[in-house]
Amino acid sequence: MILRVFIAACSGIIFGLGLLIAGMANPAKVSAFLDLAGGWDPSLALVMAAAIGLAILPFTILKKKKLSWSGATLSFPQKTEIDWRLIGGSLLFGIGWGIAGICPGPAIILLGAGLAKGAGFVLMMCIGMWLADRFNGAAVSLGDD
Repeated sequence: MILRVFIAACSGIIFGLGLLIAGMANPAKVSAFLDLAGGWDPSLALVMAAAIGLAILPFTILKKKKLSWSGATLSFPQKTEIDWRLIGGSLLFGIGWGIAGICPGPAIILLGAGLAKGAGFVLMMCIGMWLADRFNGAAVSLGDD
């Protein structure tokens, strides 16, 4: 259990530092990335492309394994079709990202920094997850604990 918490903490710190260094925790930078008709800033597209490129090899390796380094069972989504729920959820995510300039990872950073915008976003995100849970009729699983 301690190893799992340690790995999760290290992963969170690395992820958070990456978000800060890339500027993804800055709502103004995100808004500039989303402003295709104005002063578009393509730097976040490069960050996302680099993240996808770096993730391909580890995910390819992990798909062949059954357990993580901490001994937890690995499972990947089995659903592959595009349906109205995926499209609707993507639209809601995109609209929220465009309005606030924040997505869930940076929202946690802003919350930790004590910024009201981050607290408001995290509160609304939790309400959204609660509503999705009620709408779907099933609890969201956060692991095999």
